[in-house]
Amino acid sequence: MPVFTYRGVSVAGKNLRGFVDAENSAGARSKLRRDGVFLTELALSEGGAAESTAAGAGAVRFVRSVSGTDLAIATRQLATLIGAAVPLVESLGALSEQVENARLKAALGGVRDRVNEGSSLADALSAAGPFSDLYVNLVRAGETSGALDVVLGRLADYLENQVRTRNKVLGIVLYPLIVMFVALIVIIALVTFVLPQLSALLEGLGTELPWMTRWIIAGSEFLTAYWWLLLAIAIAGFVTFRSLARTERGRYAIDGFKLRAPFFGRLNRTVAIARWARTLATLLAGGIPIVRALDTAGRVAGNVVISEAIERAKESITGGATIAAPLRASGEFPPLVTHMVAVGERSGELEAMLGKVADTYDEQVETAVARATAVLQPVLILMLVAMVAFIIMAVLLPLMDITRAIQG
Repeated sequence: MPVFTYRGVSVAGKNLRGFVDAENSAGARSKLRRDGVFLTELALSEGGAAESTAAGAGAVRFVRSVSGTDLAIATRQLATLIGAAVPLVESLGALSEQVENARLKAALGGVRDRVNEGSSLADALSAAGPFSDLYVNLVRAGETSGALDVVLGRLADYLENQVRTRNKVLGIVLYPLIVMFVALIVIIALVTFVLPQLSALLEGLGTELPWMTRWIIAGSEFLTAYWWLLLAIAIAGFVTFRSLARTERGRYAIDGFKLRAPFFGRLNRTVAIARWARTLATLLAGGIPIVRALDTAGRVAGNVVISEAIERAKESITGGATIAAPLRASGEFPPLVTHMVAVGERSGELEAMLGKVADTYDEQVETAVARATAVLQPVLILMLVAMVAFIIMAVLLPLMDITRAIQG
């Protein structure tokens, strides 16, 4: 459901701001009106175009979403302020002035207002918008245990680790995309502007074009004539894939392929398991009950195949059994993981064992990304050189024919 950020005035004349979820802007206005909020501004907060009703105008603006880095920094700063015995409302106020992200600033302002009105921090975060269930549950556990600064510190560690892992995985994708983009620009420039002029000149001289030049020109003419068809096929394929991914069976098939794909399957599995282990360890360290922790960690894994195995482990725990057995039976978790989970359950140090699993798999992700980058870089460079060399030859050969024709 879309989330809207708003500014308004209460019946008592107090300035209000925060987030509200609704199907559309009309629903958001209706919900806020029932709560006694008179709107001055309403905007869609998911990074897209948003309505602004300020001064009765229909202006359009954009609200940037909250990145993991912004949230990790804000969480670390809040933990530091609370650890220094700064009152919670004052800490939230200082933090809302400190952050630069527009959506996070508005959300923290709303959290501060709700806490100042008597709400707990967890409830205020839950109503604010950009904070996940994991975030809210850990904060709630920290408030209950009286160790909010410690829990926020652990949460900041978790968020920073997630950002590092995501950046490592992004690194393996970004470089190939940049190389292919550059290659595509070079190819398009040569094929679109250089070869047609040469081919026209050669045809005027009555010289036959080399085979590779004919191939490239034929491809260029095909793309020029049927680009709309190729674009339609690409859009139809994308829409079909998105529709399939929204179904339960389709999502399961796609996520299953991600875990078993050549080369990248092992990396995807390692990332999912590391995320799950780190999340579960963080939740258990924050005092969250094991069943609720498993439920939240399963959703964070980001793969429905892994999540289904974790769901069976949750049911096993509810029935009084162990976690390790259903994880082992699923076949989705490596023996190292299930063995360490079993040892952690027997020794009563499940949290520590999960932390070691996460550390081990994070190192494996870093190693796999470094290895993949080391392999992909020369392969991509060779592919780029081969493509450009082929096109240059397709340009040079006609030039040589023109030279011979002129000399003859």
